[in-house]
Amino acid sequence: MKTFGSLCLCLSLLLFSCKEEGNQNFLPTSIGAINSMVVVIDNELWNGQVGDSIRRHFAAPVLGMPMDEPLFNIDQIAPKFFTGSIRNTRSVLYVMLDSVNVAHVKTDMYAAPQNVGVIKGTTEAEIMENLASESNQIITAFKDMEITEAQKRFNRSLNREDVLQEKFGISLKVPSIYKVGKQEDSFVWIDREIQKGTANIIVYQLPANSFTNDSTLVRDIIAMRDSIGEKYIPGPDVTGKKTHMRTEPAYAPAVFPVEIAGVKGVEVRGIWDMKNYPMAGPFLTYILNDKANNRKLVLEGFVFAPATEKRDDMFELEAILKTLQFNISEEK
Repeated sequence: MKTFGSLCLCLSLLLFSCKEEGNQNFLPTSIGAINSMVVVIDNELWNGQVGDSIRRHFAAPVLGMPMDEPLFNIDQIAPKFFTGSIRNTRSVLYVMLDSVNVAHVKTDMYAAPQNVGVIKGTTEAEIMENLASESNQIITAFKDMEITEAQKRFNRSLNREDVLQEKFGISLKVPSIYKVGKQEDSFVWIDREIQKGTANIIVYQLPANSFTNDSTLVRDIIAMRDSIGEKYIPGPDVTGKKTHMRTEPAYAPAVFPVEIAGVKGVEVRGIWDMKNYPMAGPFLTYILNDKANNRKLVLEGFVFAPATEKRDDMFELEAILKTLQFNISEEK
């Protein structure tokens, strides 16, 4: 009897385990373009103050861009039409008047991977309060998932050049469409053609004691970028004038703390231009305090694509830079 009872218990546990795994395994794969989302909300709310609040948060201009581009492309749908494949959208914001006042993020409700931001309130005022307090958390969840999704797509075809390993002891998951263009000393430039321009990655290193004064950090970063641009990134020939990349002097870049691959540093977003020549675009720089290797490691992405949208190209560069791995030992 003991043996029979033990057998029944094992079978019950096995069936329960299979059921739990099956719920996850049978979820469809989520769908949607990168940086897109669906807002499930009644038309009346969408066309009023609640809709304005949603757009103010989720369609806010991306920081550091030369022209306004929204964080997300938004499609609105009424709840009664939120059925079928549309429920498999990767990023969903569900907003409604209800008998409860809640705001949270749920994962993998209808598909995987998926984030569903839920905002409910008993009044429109409560809904807008929840949007104000929780939108940043939901946006971060959406963006982190989009970064991961973009990185998964890189794996379909990767650049196998090992110049970053040879020069810096690091690796990035760079799509094969990118090619190494310039490499000099401790500087590497990788780029690809995009619509009407190029998407670019540059990597270099600086002495470990660079940027030690917080009070002059922004000024020192600008000076560093301008000196690198003058040395390695020349502009078109202009008679009697020297042209090179620099930080757009009219706009101070924004600086935030960051951690990539376990290494802390700063994220810098701003606009570059070409001194003495009408060229400009957005840039994203990571300056990492690589204490293990006694250096500051600099990763930068920038885009040149005049009169075109650049958000998705910059997002791709961000996703690439965040695949950083250190492949050299601490003893080196």
